[in-house]
Amino acid sequence: MSPPPTLSVVAERPRVRPQLPRFRETETKEPESYQLRHRRRPWVAHQKLVLLSFIGDAAVVAISLMAAYWLRFETAMRGWGVEDPKMDLQQYLGHLLTGSLLMLFLLGTYRLHDPRNFLSLRRNIGVIFKAGAIWFASFLGLALALKLEPEISRIYCLMAAAALVFLLSGWRLFLHGLFQREPVAGALRQKVLFVGWNNECGRAIERLRLDRARKLEVVGVVAPQNGRFTEPPASGVGVLGRYETLRRVLRNSSADILMVVDGASDREGMLELAEICGKEFVDFKLVPSCFQVLVSGLQFESIHGLPVLGVGRLPLHHAFNNMAKRALDILGALFGLLVSAPVMAVFAALVYLESPGPVVYRQRRVGLNGRPFHIFKIRSMKPDAEKGGGPGWTVQDDPRRLRIGALMRAWNIDELPQFWNVLKGEMSLVGPRPERPELIEDFKEEIPHYNVRHNIKPGITGWAQVNGLRGDTCLRERVKFDLDYIEHWNFIFDLRIMLMTLVSRKGAC
Repeated sequence: MSPPPTLSVVAERPRVRPQLPRFRETETKEPESYQLRHRRRPWVAHQKLVLLSFIGDAAVVAISLMAAYWLRFETAMRGWGVEDPKMDLQQYLGHLLTGSLLMLFLLGTYRLHDPRNFLSLRRNIGVIFKAGAIWFASFLGLALALKLEPEISRIYCLMAAAALVFLLSGWRLFLHGLFQREPVAGALRQKVLFVGWNNECGRAIERLRLDRARKLEVVGVVAPQNGRFTEPPASGVGVLGRYETLRRVLRNSSADILMVVDGASDREGMLELAEICGKEFVDFKLVPSCFQVLVSGLQFESIHGLPVLGVGRLPLHHAFNNMAKRALDILGALFGLLVSAPVMAVFAALVYLESPGPVVYRQRRVGLNGRPFHIFKIRSMKPDAEKGGGPGWTVQDDPRRLRIGALMRAWNIDELPQFWNVLKGEMSLVGPRPERPELIEDFKEEIPHYNVRHNIKPGITGWAQVNGLRGDTCLRERVKFDLDYIEHWNFIFDLRIMLMTLVSRKGAC
């Protein structure tokens, strides 16, 4: 006999009721957790620091312009370049106000007041110098174009720009010292949480640890969707939970950035992670595994509405940089040939006396875009150095080397004729050293990214060479240095390598 209906209803109630309070409890706490996370965001939570930064900048800008006015019109400089040296401060108030607003606008445009940049002194000083240069050109041009009254003084504009750069830099240096103190620095650092782990994460950790500003702090890692790490996380990086507990880990760790390793989740999982980050006020970042070199050149672009990520223009792909480097090469090659001609003549004579025969020889090398060319060198080895064998590198204390050849190779004297290659446009003063075609056939198959070196012209000297990587040394390490040079090229970098070449004998053989 079946039980009465009332008994069955009563028996089901205990299984249903306990679920409702848990569901409602979660729903009521979600908005509160969002508000708490929102207050923890550095660029929202530290409005007082932003206000201090802005008020300080405004005060320093006003003081700078007033100081420039006083120097220009209240000292012995007031008579320079003007017929009527008399100038009233009230007449110049409009210029002072306009100049102040323009400078504050430029500083804001370059995000000088963003708390995420407070810990980077180098970036802040760079912004100040850039804003000062733009302020001088735009303020002077605006005043002259609109014919503002009274007529603007060019000397005043120059002095004001110098005062702005000098005083703002000093103020920002003081502010940086204040922000470096704990707990302010700890609160300003953005906290990074990884999902999954690969080689790129390890490299990111190394770069973060080398960053003096320490703007980012890694709080831990969450296991990928399948629960298995392809590589163990770096030392000091703890596993905070499973993929399923990500939302709770985000809240407990107060993470500001979620970096997801490519392959840690499927497509649907990636979309879900991006949605979770939006709900938790966390920035979503993807760490690609397919880009392992030239990562600073990665650019996001749209091709007919299709989002594409790839390596864009590198520094020497820009026409202006390329033209400027070529101009430096021409001037340097002409100067080098002029200065080194007596030195080459002396050593050519010494080579001939020790080993009669041709003193300058040509050797086939591979240059820009894989095009072959002939390099010129003063002979430092015996004429039959490669007789009975194929091409190869020199080794330490190479028996094929001439007595005078050791000295020449130690001081790079055998490379001096290559100034002619530079003048012809086949080489540059600084760049990856060119290799022989016979060796490259094997290198490009064995060494990852080897042929990327041929994206720029080879050089007489290079970043790898001044670090001792020449001759019979690790080719993989040489390629790393060459790629680092290609990725981070600038004029200061070139000048540094040239100076190091003059004094560095490391690795010479």
